[in-house]
Amino acid sequence: MLRVFNYLFYMVLACWGISAFAQDTTQKQVEVSNGISYELIARWDVDRLNKILTVDTPAFSGVDVKYTKAKNAVKLYRVIYPSIIPERANKPTMTSGLLAIPDTAGKSFPMVSYQHGTVYGKHQVPSFPEESPETQLMIAQFASQGYVVIGADYFGLGVSNEPEGYMVKGSHQQATYDMINSSRQILAQMGVSNPSLFLAGWSQGGFVTMALLEKLEATGIKVQATATASAPLDVFALMNGFLTFPRKFDADWLNSIVILSAFAYENYYGIPGLAHSVITDEYYDVAKKAYDRQPFNPAEITSDLHKLIRPEYFNPQYFANSAYGRLISSAQAYRWVIASPVHNYYGETDEAITIGVGKMAMTYAQSMGEGNTLVEAISTGKTTHRGTFATAVPLWKSWFDTKQ
Repeated sequence: MLRVFNYLFYMVLACWGISAFAQDTTQKQVEVSNGISYELIARWDVDRLNKILTVDTPAFSGVDVKYTKAKNAVKLYRVIYPSIIPERANKPTMTSGLLAIPDTAGKSFPMVSYQHGTVYGKHQVPSFPEESPETQLMIAQFASQGYVVIGADYFGLGVSNEPEGYMVKGSHQQATYDMINSSRQILAQMGVSNPSLFLAGWSQGGFVTMALLEKLEATGIKVQATATASAPLDVFALMNGFLTFPRKFDADWLNSIVILSAFAYENYYGIPGLAHSVITDEYYDVAKKAYDRQPFNPAEITSDLHKLIRPEYFNPQYFANSAYGRLISSAQAYRWVIASPVHNYYGETDEAITIGVGKMAMTYAQSMGEGNTLVEAISTGKTTHRGTFATAVPLWKSWFDTKQ
């Protein structure tokens, strides 16, 4: 499991210069239109894909799950595309993502838009798949079996020059929405169609997935099915749990959620000093270095939230009425009338996402009159945060197969 945020962050920074560009491009950038371009970065054969399923993913997740074997090789493309930042008066920006296409003679494939979880390195994202074990699993389980897989890197990650927009809902929606549209333009240029669209995401990516579904349904774009694992569907409820009702087995890397969100909200919502109002003087400078992806001593950041966060935030009323608390309360992705099938998978011993938060979309949807039964919460048993993801992915695949 992810055990210590500080250590991981430090290790990523230490090796970044070596590994960030491990994949040399084998093809020059191809221009499409409207600023969209793509380049071939790798081709993974069946043996490589099966190794991900049988060796690499179990090592990453800590659980042994049976996956369907790869059937075809996959071509991987890094996509560069334009977008806008809603929280900054629609400021134009350029960002990146992954497009993975089955290497077969087929010209029509269902599409899965995968939204990645929290990462601590700028290139631990879909368009740098060598550095993203979760993306590798999606490629091996879906793209190797006839699905196109896409994944936005989010603003501030991948090739983006923006500060990271961690849990900034509007920006997450925009980056992923524009990634779908850009990928479809590229596929059209290649002569490839995608008659059906599926959404999936783990952890932070589960939140982003549901937020994306909200935007797609609002704009009339059909989604066949949506699946998440360990999704923080209501960050306000989740954060109140960490601050007021902590569990004995809560993860010691929850400090990363506070650090990344506090600085991201300060940057994206334009509230100078917001992060400093949340993080204590003792840890502010090193926390900022962590957010900015600058070298720092990992031993200098505490995992004790009572030392990292100013004491007033442990008063629920103060937290709710603070600028940070009000922004956190807007970070929800379930409070609308969901019109397409959703499966939210949760782990009963997940050290980050509680059972209540994991089931929140279903609870809300089924509280309406006789209940909106399109939304289901499904347990993966006594699984950890990573174990929930690894266990859920083949269940996503089986379910999506029935929806084509």
